[in-house]
Amino acid sequence: MQIASYDSEIREYRVSFSINCAYIGILLVLLGISLDFSLYREQMGTFAVWRCLTACGMVCFVVALKYSTRQHTPQLLTLGWLYLPQIMIACMIAVTEGYQSVYYAGLSLAIIASGTLPFQVWQSLVFGLLSLIAYVLACLYADNSLSFVGEFAVNTILLAFTTAVSSICAFFNERARIQLFALRAEVAEKNRVLQAANTELEKANKDLAEVKGQLLQQEKMAALGTLSAGLLHEINNPVNFSSMAISLALEDEKVQAIPTAKECLTDALEGLQRIQHIVGDLKTFAYRPQHVDIMSNYFYLERSVQSALRLMGHELKGIHVEQDMPNNVLVYGDETAVIGVLINLISNAVLAIRKAQREAPRLDIVGRYRGRQFELSVIDNGTGIAPANLSRIFEPFFTTREVGKGLGLGLSMSYSVIQQHGGALQVESEEGQWTRMYFDLRVVEDKASPDPSQANPMTLRAA
Repeated sequence: MQIASYDSEIREYRVSFSINCAYIGILLVLLGISLDFSLYREQMGTFAVWRCLTACGMVCFVVALKYSTRQHTPQLLTLGWLYLPQIMIACMIAVTEGYQSVYYAGLSLAIIASGTLPFQVWQSLVFGLLSLIAYVLACLYADNSLSFVGEFAVNTILLAFTTAVSSICAFFNERARIQLFALRAEVAEKNRVLQAANTELEKANKDLAEVKGQLLQQEKMAALGTLSAGLLHEINNPVNFSSMAISLALEDEKVQAIPTAKECLTDALEGLQRIQHIVGDLKTFAYRPQHVDIMSNYFYLERSVQSALRLMGHELKGIHVEQDMPNNVLVYGDETAVIGVLINLISNAVLAIRKAQREAPRLDIVGRYRGRQFELSVIDNGTGIAPANLSRIFEPFFTTREVGKGLGLGLSMSYSVIQQHGGALQVESEEGQWTRMYFDLRVVEDKASPDPSQANPMTLRAA
């Protein structure tokens, strides 16, 4: 692959270099009219025509170079346009002074110049040999009795030496180009390896961030579990005693006869029952069984929604909450984890609503069947999400809150939880207007769906 790449790159280099040199050659050929005016003024008209024809021929080679497609065509075309001035110079030598003509220097100059072109050794040798033949023929035309002695012999030998030097230069230039390309290829390969290593490092850092987030979440859940256990122990007994006492008081005839007392005791009993519900929800949320098999556990989604709303009851004060979802939605999954996702989504929605300071703050929880999946949406009329942040909100540690107000792990963890359930957590938003967070869970199709309010939560989870 490196050889093929080198051939392709050197071909483009040769074409570009050859075209630019051809333009310089055309200019020099035309400027040579000043030499004709100085040396051979009587033949200046003829030479001017030859120069113009040579320049036109070189232009034709340039056009051919621009549209050439084969690998070795540029080398042959370069050899062609470079040899045209040699033919022209040989003709001028033939019709002027033969081997004594000063135009001999033009042949040598072109051979030397070929050593600087991106030629291969064979091209330099062929070009030098053809130039030498053209010079010999031109000299013989000018003087057919010429012998290989004197100035003619010296000029011929010098042209041969120039050809040899040009070929040596071409050889070392080609070697330098190959070594340069090999070095560039090595650097490119090392850069590719380094980029791959950087990509793996970024992935490892991302995985590490997710693991760190999961550990933080587990520590938080463990602390919450300890707290809820203490609450169950310290609160349940006095709450039960109080509930029993109030129930007995409500049955008393004297209490029944006093409407105000009956109403107060009923409100107190409902408050105690609410405390029992909250503690029970904390227990459900905090006590997560180890190694939960998501696809063998199922629960009623509306019950999880109610638990999340009760746990967020204090934050939801003053916000109108509307629920629109069918009853008895039985889905596969880890109920505790899904409650955690709902709490996170509701918490973010509440923060956005408070920040927007709406006159009519509203939170909608909407559920719809989507084939074998059930889609649940949490919609708020808060501040919305900026388009630039939509693609980043699920990244670990990405947050728009102030420093110290959040780690930016909530949505990342929620995304991971829903992904483990075989669904997807997605977002839609209009900045300054609303946000919709929604996810889907697999529906249990082969189980009876009794009324969730009558079902035993632990029995359902273990079924």
